[in-house]
Amino acid sequence: MESLSSIYEKCSSERTQFLERARDASAITIPTILPEEGSTSATKFPTPFQSVGARGVNNLASALLLSLLPPNSPFFRLQLDEETERELEQIDPKVKTEVENSLATIERSMMDEIERSGVRTGLFDAVRHLVVTGNALLYFPDGGNMRVVHLDRYVVKRCPLGITRTVVLKESIHPSMLPPEAQVEVSPQADAYKSHIDMYTGMITRLDGKVDVYQEINGQELENSRRTIEPEDAPFIAVRMGRVDGENYGRGYVEQYMGDLQSLEGLSKAIVEGSAAAAKVLFLVSPNGTTRARTLSESPNGAIREGSAGDVSVLQSQKAADFTVALNTIRGIEERLAYAFLLVEGSIRNADRVTAEEVRLVTQAVERQLGGIYSILSRELSLPMVRLIMNKMKREGALPKIPMEKIRPVIITGIEALGRGNDLNKLDTYLAGIGQILGPQVLQQYVDVGEYLKRRAMALGIDTKGLVRTPEELQMMQQQAMQQQQQMMMAQQAGPKVIDNMMSQGEQQDV
Repeated sequence: MESLSSIYEKCSSERTQFLERARDASAITIPTILPEEGSTSATKFPTPFQSVGARGVNNLASALLLSLLPPNSPFFRLQLDEETERELEQIDPKVKTEVENSLATIERSMMDEIERSGVRTGLFDAVRHLVVTGNALLYFPDGGNMRVVHLDRYVVKRCPLGITRTVVLKESIHPSMLPPEAQVEVSPQADAYKSHIDMYTGMITRLDGKVDVYQEINGQELENSRRTIEPEDAPFIAVRMGRVDGENYGRGYVEQYMGDLQSLEGLSKAIVEGSAAAAKVLFLVSPNGTTRARTLSESPNGAIREGSAGDVSVLQSQKAADFTVALNTIRGIEERLAYAFLLVEGSIRNADRVTAEEVRLVTQAVERQLGGIYSILSRELSLPMVRLIMNKMKREGALPKIPMEKIRPVIITGIEALGRGNDLNKLDTYLAGIGQILGPQVLQQYVDVGEYLKRRAMALGIDTKGLVRTPEELQMMQQQAMQQQQQMMMAQQAGPKVIDNMMSQGEQQDV
């Protein structure tokens, strides 16, 4: 069997051209996203002369993150398969509502797990890499949180349909981070602990469709690291932003606007350097004049000296017209880039609470201007991530014991379905129409209030347990109210008789 290190080296040659383009895009926007090979923490990265690229990448990444992972509602829904849904409808529609309410509870549990494990923070880093480099690898290790792997640390092979078949991750780690048995096996020499070693983690798809995941160091497979799992349980999600048929790697969004960014960089550099030269003040003294240069340079401000004003002149660049042309060109380029990176509309408010309307507007801008990239990412990134998290929570026993094989996650994309809030709007519109056309009496007669409260809460993602009274509790309350009313009526009826008895007893005592 071929080692993971050899697979990595063979696939690295194809990755080279994508790395070069990605590093060029990173250098002109945010150099630290994908630095040059050999860069360390002590490397001082050059700063671009313009900030439009960096602002555009951060703004676009924030917009995509807000659309992919909205803070106010789940970005996915759990639905029953068609056969199970038909069976529940035949039994009782209210049973289906209860099941959907349970699914909404599972959704909230999964969203809590996503927020707890720091997926949102890692996903922002992944989206930035997608915008700049076009590629990002999401790694979900056992017993750890999600990690984002950069393009220069992994290789990937895909089938003609674009499905990931092979992933090999290369990491430089210290031997002390390995399990004790692996330390003895891989690093028997004492001095080996002073340096880092390369560890390879691979995902290889077998002929039967299953996936082998294991680790290697120095060509040796680590003990107890191999496991065979289903493809949907694979810990790697290799995401691409721009796809080209037959290519294993994606193209970055920045690559499409490299012409404008490079032109803006060149013009901005020329303006900065030209402005610095123009700001420099130089006095020229005629060599044949009576005024001496030393006398001029050594004289304090306001001093009186002998000389001729015609002997002294100020050197000027006379480049104001050229600067004007360059500045007008820069403004045009900045306008095009501002539209491309959503710097004009769809801006995101920096706040803890973002309204659903803001999410809708940003998503609309993303959908319109990015040509469906958001929809592609929501399916290729979000759906595998939801499946991984759901399977992980299922293995850990964090989900209710329900037949999960009859449940399928569905990513909610586009403007028409931004979470369950879309169902809420339809529900309210439906009931408002009935009230306006047929009147409130018909609405009260035919609509089940309890069912409406459940569906409205489900659309908002609210747990109604302990909040909305059940039919049994309502019946009990009605019985208690009737008993209290009967007791009051009995008390009212018995009151005059008691008074008459008391009066008659008093008269007898007087006699």
